[in-house]
Amino acid sequence: MNNVKASRFASPAMYVSAALLVFSGLMSAQTAPPTQPKVVETSVSTKGARPAEFRDITYLTVGENKSTLDVYQSPNPGPSPVLVYYHGGGWWKGERPHSWTSFRSFLAMGFSVLSVDYRLTPVAPAPAAVQDARCALSWLKQNAAKYNFDTNRVVVYGTSAGGQLALMSGMMPTSEKVDLPQCSDLPKVAAVLDFYGPADLVDITSGGNHRGWAARWITDTPDPAAMAKQMSPMRYVRSGLPPIFIAHGDADPTVPYTQSVQLQKALDTAGVPNKLFTVSGGLHGKFNEDQKKEIQSAIHDFLKQQKVLN
Repeated sequence: MNNVKASRFASPAMYVSAALLVFSGLMSAQTAPPTQPKVVETSVSTKGARPAEFRDITYLTVGENKSTLDVYQSPNPGPSPVLVYYHGGGWWKGERPHSWTSFRSFLAMGFSVLSVDYRLTPVAPAPAAVQDARCALSWLKQNAAKYNFDTNRVVVYGTSAGGQLALMSGMMPTSEKVDLPQCSDLPKVAAVLDFYGPADLVDITSGGNHRGWAARWITDTPDPAAMAKQMSPMRYVRSGLPPIFIAHGDADPTVPYTQSVQLQKALDTAGVPNKLFTVSGGLHGKFNEDQKKEIQSAIHDFLKQQKVLN
């Protein structure tokens, strides 16, 4: 927006125009699908961490749609911990990163990586994305021996809408009967990395923090109100959940920071090990290099404390 100087020569119309531009920008952020956030990565050394690459593997076929993933297999000997990554984009758009370099820090920690695509809203509304996210875990378990995966050390990770998918992958019980029949055999998730993901879908689809991009994900379902509740990670907070690491900027205009605060409070009450890393002044995934390094260090420490990493 152009600067408008407050002077005796400024007309009322100029102030009205400026206000409208600000309002328009705020409304756009609430209705348009969020820009796909990047994996929070740093310039950590990758020496000795280059993986074997297996691209465009179909892990699920529903009708004419094929959901695919990439595997970046750790070169380290012995079964490796596995990071399963779900991209963001408001369940509406986006795709998985197509380079192992997006996961350099995690590869350096010894992880193998699954980078997952899933059905988006234009293809299928909720709960399709959650079904796919969990089917990717089922595929992981079925193929663990082939890729040398340690199914006791599976970490799910997502950014924005992908954060919600990571939470649902680690928190939703099978009793909800959302899982597809062919994907019922899931490994136990060892930890969840939730980066500014929506935790209360009721709040952002019909409550005080309404977001049009979120509402579209559930609009075409028979009972949107019931679906919003079922797709809310907050609904499944209980004792016995895997440890959960949350990262969120306190100035996020897309997914309210308060959602992560409320999630942490609920996890504390339930006695679930967790950490909320607040990025001071952080927007929707737009963190500077120092903040990214701090987050990666905090993740490493958290996963070591939870005995996911040695």
